[in-house]
Amino acid sequence: MASRWWRWLRGCSWRPAARRPGPGFPGLAGPPGPWKGLDLSQIPYINLVKHLTSACPNVYSISRFHHTTPDSKTHSGEKYTDPFKLGWRDLKGLYEDIRKELLISTSELKEMSEYYFDGKGKAFRPIIVALMARACNIHHNNSRHVQASQRTIALIAEMIHTASLVHDDVIDDASSRRGKHTVNKIWGEKKAVLAGDLILSAASIALARIGNTTVISILTQVIEDLVRGEFLQLGSKENENERFAHYLEKTFKKTASLIANSCKAVSVLGCPDPVVHEIAYQYGKNVGIAFQLIDDVLDFTSCSDQMGKPTSADLKLGLATGPVLFACQQFPEMNAMIMRRFSLPGDVDRARQYVLQSDGVQQTTYLAQQYCHEAIREISKLRPSPERDALIQLSEIVLTRDK
Repeated sequence: MASRWWRWLRGCSWRPAARRPGPGFPGLAGPPGPWKGLDLSQIPYINLVKHLTSACPNVYSISRFHHTTPDSKTHSGEKYTDPFKLGWRDLKGLYEDIRKELLISTSELKEMSEYYFDGKGKAFRPIIVALMARACNIHHNNSRHVQASQRTIALIAEMIHTASLVHDDVIDDASSRRGKHTVNKIWGEKKAVLAGDLILSAASIALARIGNTTVISILTQVIEDLVRGEFLQLGSKENENERFAHYLEKTFKKTASLIANSCKAVSVLGCPDPVVHEIAYQYGKNVGIAFQLIDDVLDFTSCSDQMGKPTSADLKLGLATGPVLFACQQFPEMNAMIMRRFSLPGDVDRARQYVLQSDGVQQTTYLAQQYCHEAIREISKLRPSPERDALIQLSEIVLTRDK
């Protein structure tokens, strides 16, 4: 088991060799600076992170990332306002176009399917996809034009993401999202499941219309990963190292796979070079994992009003996320709570207190930093452009967001 665990940690695949590798831990092949020469393969995963943080005590500080201010010069020497404005110029009318894809004659089903496409979401995934499309096009032939098929990938990514939210809310019996009632609370669970299915079918039709079999294969992998990730979330592991591997694989499949494969899809459409496809994929994978790690941190550090949904929600669902798993190292009594999925009275409150008393939040934040560093390292291989530098800044924003 130990060798299998470490192979996975080094970035090897959980799947057969011919398939796409999963999450892996970034930067382990040759750690820089004070970590150089450290034999990482001899250290269990949780102790590894603690060893790294003690070797470099300022790693907890998010401020060591340079957070670019509006209208700042980018690495490419050109100026831009911010990554969201830059990405949005190719996404005008995004939600109107998505609603056009949802060609529904039944008024109730139409209202349910369009419920979250109200323009109030972060549109984080479409923004990344649009920026990646331009960055890859510029790298390939200096083209600053985004193809219609690449823009369609941005729509599809948002549709798949939204469908997964509708289904997740049914599974979790959630009552609020984005500051309003969930689809399942308004229309009921059965209708919510059908609404999510309809959004997925509309996304599939849009994908088929692109007509590129490689891209179709890439994005259908996302739907498989979403299902497998949900199954992983329903289970748990007793062994400590297995438990963290389980958590990171679930994080990849449920969150990062969509971003990684959407980035890869637009790179395939804009550039024939498989090296660029891998850069796009690795950037999306690492940013996606970091995004979810910070989301898990915010479940303990943000208030419900900021998040638009209840906090401590994961504990209430019986889920042990990064902050809990790290806290368990300092408070071993949490192991029993994790295995019974915080089901006894008082478990949720006690677990939350243990997390806040531990360095679980800081350790998880540091792990997210490492993934963002890896994302920046990957995207920096592309030719300089405002879009490439916006993607660098987006990876930094992931770490400093509060909702």
